[in-house]
Order: sequence, then C-alpha cells, then structure tokens
Amino acid sequence: MANTPFIASSLALRDIVDRPHNPCKCSLARCAGWESVNDAQWPLQQLELVGTLRDPDLYEPGFEEHHPKGTRYESAEAPVSVKHFPYNRCEVFSCKQCSQHVLRYTEFGGYYVDPRGRRITADLIHQD
Repeated sequence: MANTPFIASSLALRDIVDRPHNPCKCSLARCAGWESVNDAQWPLQQLELVGTLRDPDLYEPGFEEHHPKGTRYESAEAPVSVKHFPYNRCEVFSCKQCSQHVLRYTEFGGYYVDPRGRRITADLIHQD
C-alpha cells in the first residue's frame, strides 16, 4: 500500500465520497456502523482501493475518538473524523457495483485481530 494516495482532510474525503450510489446487496450492506468483516466476507473483487486516511508521517496514530453529539464508536450516526480513531487508521474503498464507499481498519486486541468495515456518505464526514 506504499503507493496508496493519502487523503489528508475531511474536505478531500468528502469530495471522494460525495457521489451518487445505489443500494448494495453485498456483505457490506450491514456495515452502517463499524462491523466485523472477516476476509471471507470482504468482497475484495468488487472493491477498489481509493486511498488511506493513515498519515504516512505518523508512526503511531492516536486513539482519541470524536463524538460531539454523544454518539459511540459503533453508532451508525457517529461522525467520520479523519484525524480521530479509528478513521486515522483506515483505508477507503469504492464498490464497483454500487459506487458506495466503505472504510476498513483492523482492530487489534490482546489475542485477536478483527477487520472491520463501515459504509460512509458525505453527510457523516465531520469538517476538520
């Protein structure tokens, strides 16, 4: 992913995501909030990597979350804030079938690895 374009701001992400799309019936349709999506469920063949929100100049992005309206991490209404966790660790994909955009990051715990996905729309993106 060394050649993956860095999406450095909410405005740049909004420009990418703010496109018409159709409802999708793939395994990512359930990902309104952060959902576990293992490699077998991740529809790699129909997704195109658009960019990354992970700053290449930061060795370890922070873990501070952004919830100005009291949402929680897993909430479908939680704002997408490119400078905050978990968005600062995400790749951005576009579905070739429906044109929806989805974020992916991997949650790491003591003894587990949990790839997660979240579909996004421009209205969810918080202005930096």
